[in-house]
Amino acid sequence: MSLNTQTISSLREQLSAGDISPADILDSLAENISKSDVGAYLGHDLDCAKHEATSVDLTKPLGGIPIGIKDNINVNGQPCSCASSFLENAYRAPYDATVIRKLREAGAIPFGRMNMDEFAMGSTTENSALGKTINPHDVCRAPGGSSGGSAAAVASNTAIATLGSDTGGSIRQPASHCGVVGLKPSYGRISRYGLVAFASSLDQIGPLTRSVEDAALVLNAIAGHDSADSTSLKQDVPDFTEGLSDGIQGMKLGLPKEYFGDGIHPAVREKIDHTVKGLNSAGAEIVEISLPHTEYAVATYYILATAEASSNLSRFDGIRYGNRVENPDDVLDLYRRSRAQGFGPEVKRRIILGTYVLSSGYYDAYYNRAQKVRTLIRQDFLNAYEKVDAIISPVSPNAAPLLGADKDNPLQQYLADIYTISANIAGICGISVPCGAITSETGSNLPVGLQILGPSMGEQSLLRVARAAEVIQQS
Repeated sequence: MSLNTQTISSLREQLSAGDISPADILDSLAENISKSDVGAYLGHDLDCAKHEATSVDLTKPLGGIPIGIKDNINVNGQPCSCASSFLENAYRAPYDATVIRKLREAGAIPFGRMNMDEFAMGSTTENSALGKTINPHDVCRAPGGSSGGSAAAVASNTAIATLGSDTGGSIRQPASHCGVVGLKPSYGRISRYGLVAFASSLDQIGPLTRSVEDAALVLNAIAGHDSADSTSLKQDVPDFTEGLSDGIQGMKLGLPKEYFGDGIHPAVREKIDHTVKGLNSAGAEIVEISLPHTEYAVATYYILATAEASSNLSRFDGIRYGNRVENPDDVLDLYRRSRAQGFGPEVKRRIILGTYVLSSGYYDAYYNRAQKVRTLIRQDFLNAYEKVDAIISPVSPNAAPLLGADKDNPLQQYLADIYTISANIAGICGISVPCGAITSETGSNLPVGLQILGPSMGEQSLLRVARAAEVIQQS
């Protein structure tokens, strides 16, 4: 088996035995990247990674494992463009994000910058200003977003594992569309220091991997309190690999009736139902639950997220950050034209919407009311977790969309996030695990992901259920 197709745990065994070196893994990845037409990478520096590999401690938990990095996470000395023309060739990170420091402490090697929707705003990675990423399972389809490059790299065997960010489903949805595992940890479980902010109360960094065990291994490395991020929580970090194979006998799993309406593609519903039956056979009790405020989730999310984006992106003005236009008439002209030329259409759309809902006369009607609904949505989950240990749902109503399918209908893309955004609003943890594939009209096999949602700081139980679902898929 080629090195670039293996899991972290498999490679670690070979590294520990001295059968392979980190350079061997890097060479295998680089060779496959050169042959790939998926477009998952914005760039990679093989020589730099090999140099770093010479000094890694192979006794560490991730010793010698290359990890791809989404292009909105700072790695000292590397470009961090957020897949935007505004920052292209204009910014190199002067420091490591906390997750990068932790990866290095665990022996991992950051390798490559992964493509994404510009400033993490999008659901297909088509909003990248720096190149197109396609779905490895069908060249006519999108990989999902905004962490589309991170998911496509793992699925195309051009990365062993990657980091992405999830603001409303941006790890779980591309993981589902590309057939890999994608974990969104609880808000506060992982430091956001060094992540270029989209919506600060919603963003969370997490891993995309080939297996649930690999996701747990990466989570072990990057989780924990960080004094540089006031939103990271002072919680003990258990060994997330412990108990993975203990089974789910006696656990209660909730099926929210609001997530199983008419909007799901029948073939997607069939795959979800099959896995739910398997979980029931494995000893879990399946319980119907209600999350009554789900119908307000999309509207709430796109008020809160755009409001925070409007504030966070104000720093990109062509003066402090980013490319600037030549020969401006004055400072206002510089600011206005630099942002107009630097930002893409989706980013502009969200800045305008966010500015509007925060403006005088509309703040109470929109933003303040959305915060109140956020509390209601969070309470829905708190009530549910009094009855069940985890919640099961689809990740997306459909499999991967055709490239350009909703180019002129952004609202349709927003609605496709209906099953993922509530987890970010509530601050809980969630994971996408492959649960089969459906046949498209063109004959390609398109992956389908099962979403499992756990309570805040409930990653250990979440990963147990995810492993059980993985075993069902593999059987």
